[in-house]
Amino acid sequence: MADLLELSARIIDAGHADQPVNRITQELSELGDDLAVIESFSHVVLLRTEDGLVAFDTSGAHTGAACVDSLRAWSPDPVTHLIYTHGHVDHVGGSGAFVADATDRGHLRPQVIAHEAVSERLDRYRRTNGWNLAINQRQFGWLPQAGGLGIGGAAQFLPRSTAEPDVTYRESLSLAAGGVPVELHHAKGETDDHTWAWLPEQKAICAGDFLIWNFPNAGNPQKVQRYPEEWAVALRAMSAMEPELFLPAHGLPIGGKERIAMVLDEVATALEDLVAAVLERMNAGARLDEIVHEVKVPDDVLARPFLRPLYDEPEFVVRNVWRRYGGWWDGDPSTLKPAPAAGLAAEIAALSGGALALAKRADEVAAGGDLRLACHLVEMAGLAAPEDHAVQTIRAEVYERRRKAESSLMAKGIYASAVRESKDVLDES
Repeated sequence: MADLLELSARIIDAGHADQPVNRITQELSELGDDLAVIESFSHVVLLRTEDGLVAFDTSGAHTGAACVDSLRAWSPDPVTHLIYTHGHVDHVGGSGAFVADATDRGHLRPQVIAHEAVSERLDRYRRTNGWNLAINQRQFGWLPQAGGLGIGGAAQFLPRSTAEPDVTYRESLSLAAGGVPVELHHAKGETDDHTWAWLPEQKAICAGDFLIWNFPNAGNPQKVQRYPEEWAVALRAMSAMEPELFLPAHGLPIGGKERIAMVLDEVATALEDLVAAVLERMNAGARLDEIVHEVKVPDDVLARPFLRPLYDEPEFVVRNVWRRYGGWWDGDPSTLKPAPAAGLAAEIAALSGGALALAKRADEVAAGGDLRLACHLVEMAGLAAPEDHAVQTIRAEVYERRRKAESSLMAKGIYASAVRESKDVLDES
C-alpha cells in the first residue's frame, strides 16, 4: 500500500504528477491516529471515536459496498455518523450500503448530517431523474447504471436507498462525536450545499470537493450554477485554520502546514484571477464570445499537478461567471430570439451547395487544425441532412477528432456523445 502523504508530497514538491493522483482502489489507508481514508470514486474519510466511527461521505451506489468492506477490514465499530460534504450522488449514493451494514450488525442506524440545502438537491434529482441520467451519460458514459433500478425497472440517478439527512445546519455546526470535536462549515463552491469540516484535535480538514486535484469543477456545462468566487473564499478560510492534514474527496491527501497553504493559495488565486478578468471585460461591455476567447489561465498555472484541466476547464468557468452576473443571453442580438437551428442550418447548407458540401468543408477545416470552426460547420451540415449517411459519417469523424484533441473529461464526453449520435444514424440502416 502506497504511503499517500509521501506520494502527494513528492508530486507537489516536484511540480508534476508522474502517476495517477485520482485513484479508485477501494483501499483504506491510515493517515494518523484514528483517521483513515478509503480511495474510491469519491473517497470516504473515517474518524474513529470512543463511540464508533464518523464517516465523511459514502462514495456512490456502485462503490459504497466496497467501501464498507474496506471499513470493516479496519474496524468492527459501529458507524455513528454519516456527514455529507455535499449532495452529489458520488458522495451520498453509497449511504444505503452503510445503513444496510448497520442493520446487518445490529447497530443503530448512523445519524446523517448535512447542510440544509442537501435535501432540496436530493428532491431536485428525483424531479429531474431523466435529465440527470442523460447528462451524466454524456459526461461519464457509464453512470446511468450507478443508481440501480427503481420500481418497474426504471433507472434511478439518485439511488432509492440514499439516506436522507437527519440533522441539518445553515452556517456552521459543532458536535462532539464520541468526545471528539468536529466543526462543520458551509461554503459555496462546486455546489451551494457544501460542507467542509475542521477536526481541531487532528488539525485536519475534510474538504469534500473543494480540492479535486484538477482545475476546480466550477464550470460544468451541463450542471447548475457553480461559485468560483465563494470557492476561493472557502479555500482561504480553510488555510486560515493552519491545517497540518488536508483530506479531499478526490485525489491524494496532503500533509504539512506550509505545503497545504501553498496549494490552497494557488487554487484560490487561479479562481480569483479568472473571475476578475471576466468581470473586467463584462464591465467594459464585451460580449460572451469575446470573453470566452480572451480570458485564459496561464499555462504554467494549469501545469501544476493539482490544477490540470483534466475534468473541468477554465473556459467553462468563464461561462459560469457570465451566467451568474450576466444572465443567459450572450450579447449577440441574433441569439436573443433565434431561428430554429435546423432552419438556419438548412439555409447555410443551401448557400454552401448542399449539406454534403458543407460537411466536406468542415472536414477540410478540421484537417487544417481549426476544430472549433469545423464543429460549427459539420453541426449545421448534420442538422440540414440528419439522415444523410455521408454527412453523418463526416460529422462523426470531425467530432472524434475534437474529442481526441480535448483535455477535460467534460468536453471529451460531450463530443463523444455527438459521435454516438451520428453512428446511431448509420447503424439504423
